[in-house]
Amino acid sequence: MTLDSLQKRLLDNLTTGVIALDDQLRLCYINLAAESLLAVSGRQVMGAALEDLLVDSEQDMEDIGSALRKGSSFTKRKTEIHLVHGKSLTVDYTITPLTDFPGASLLMELQGMNHAERISREEAMISTHETTRELVRGLAHEIKNPLGGIRGAAQLLASELPDSELTDYTNVIIEEADRLRKLVDRLMGSGKLPEMHDLNIHQVLERVRSLIDAQTGNQGIIIERNYDPSIPSIHGDFEQLIQAVLNIVSNAVEALQSPHVHQRAGRITLKSRVMRNVTIGSHFHRLAARVDILDNGPGIPPELMDTLFYPMISGRAEGTGLGLSIAHAIINQHRGIIECKSEPGRTCFSIIIPVHAENDTRVAAS
Repeated sequence: MTLDSLQKRLLDNLTTGVIALDDQLRLCYINLAAESLLAVSGRQVMGAALEDLLVDSEQDMEDIGSALRKGSSFTKRKTEIHLVHGKSLTVDYTITPLTDFPGASLLMELQGMNHAERISREEAMISTHETTRELVRGLAHEIKNPLGGIRGAAQLLASELPDSELTDYTNVIIEEADRLRKLVDRLMGSGKLPEMHDLNIHQVLERVRSLIDAQTGNQGIIIERNYDPSIPSIHGDFEQLIQAVLNIVSNAVEALQSPHVHQRAGRITLKSRVMRNVTIGSHFHRLAARVDILDNGPGIPPELMDTLFYPMISGRAEGTGLGLSIAHAIINQHRGIIECKSEPGRTCFSIIIPVHAENDTRVAAS
């Protein structure tokens, strides 16, 4: 391995965005972390002027140009930058003049301010979810024991009743006990460990699509696919991943069938993409598969967003609030995470699963 290729590999494995600029403030190098942060492709922006990437940044460009002329370094904290596709970011960035680097005159280091906050938030969400599920499982276990006694007593009572018409009442007790037992079983979740195998995430999505197609029939819901064929195989449990994705897509279908939907055609999009240099909780992954499930339904009420993945939380009167909780637990077992962004007319659930979880590293949240 040459020194140049080693240096490039080292830079591409940093979690800090690194951009090298020439004396005209044009990009001559950008690492993977900077590509991810700025949501650009290195091939497309190579040679582009920095001011073409950072819009409405006259003061920043003036400061960077001054650093180049004077050969001085500076750091800006909590600076908001605006990108060409309309996204805004709050970042820390450092400008350092370079000497004896052919073709490169300035080094720009970028660190997204939400990086540590996102790590802490995800760790807290995972920890809270696990605690809540253990509490619910303990409560469910305590409920199952008396339920069995109630059902057994109702069966014995039915056999002793002199009038067969009275068994209608005992049948109600037995049926309701059975219904509650099924609900408790769902609350406890599956105790089965995932059976991990290499699999194609698109096979999971296609199975879910076929199930939803069969379920919705001619209800006018359109399912679109936007797949990235370059996604490598992931290590996961095929059936459990189907269940996780199906729970989310089923929620989208129910949202599109709600009386609050005003558009003529309900639309669900299944989208897949490769992500590089991803942090999930406190673990850094070189590669991850991202699945976005988008719908054009009425959106999720803001007051539910913080507790969306907790058991028994539902925005529908008839809902049990278990679908998203189960999906979250399954994705956690795959060392991944589910994120959600919602507004009226657009809801997006994103499932992010590491491609090679065994090669992850732990990063600090501070």
